[in-house]
Amino acid sequence: MIDDFTEKLLLNKLTESSEDAYEMLFHHYYKALIAYCKQFVEKPDAEEIVQELWLYIWKNREDLNIQSTFKGYLFISCKNRCLTLIRNQSSKASSFYQLSLLAEFSQDSTDFYFEKELEEIVKKSIDRLPEKFKEAFTLNRYEDLTYKEIAEKLGVSSKTVDYRIQMALKLLRKDLKKYLKIVLMFYPNLM
Repeated sequence: MIDDFTEKLLLNKLTESSEDAYEMLFHHYYKALIAYCKQFVEKPDAEEIVQELWLYIWKNREDLNIQSTFKGYLFISCKNRCLTLIRNQSSKASSFYQLSLLAEFSQDSTDFYFEKELEEIVKKSIDRLPEKFKEAFTLNRYEDLTYKEIAEKLGVSSKTVDYRIQMALKLLRKDLKKYLKIVLMFYPNLM
């Protein structure tokens, strides 16, 4: 068992490239980190995440800037890496379930609240579009009008409608960049 004082000493030695200190910290936390990650991802993924984290720690040992405790740093890093892996997975059901675990929601309520939150994020992004882009985009995506029908309704050419929708899509992709994969899962026709 490593107490707080010993951990600080080991961290100092680690920053000085002590392999013994690294090994002691690794053995002390490795199994707990695997168990923690297995709550969110499969065992092989958990092992890979933890191993990559320890590799990162060794490679960056001289520049580690840990604001909290080392233990807190390790578990937060693992959680973030699990979240990144989950976001990169293509299965909507699996991602949804695992995201709900990370967000500490119950599975029964997650679909509703997560979808409502996502819907609000998308709505706000669309509301930020320039008015002419927004108008063409919503007529096309929400009212299912063709470019020709929109052009007639707005009194502009089809090329102008195409330009406005393409610009709206470009702005939305930029604005929703960090949510894009999840948005595409729920709103495949939006983008």
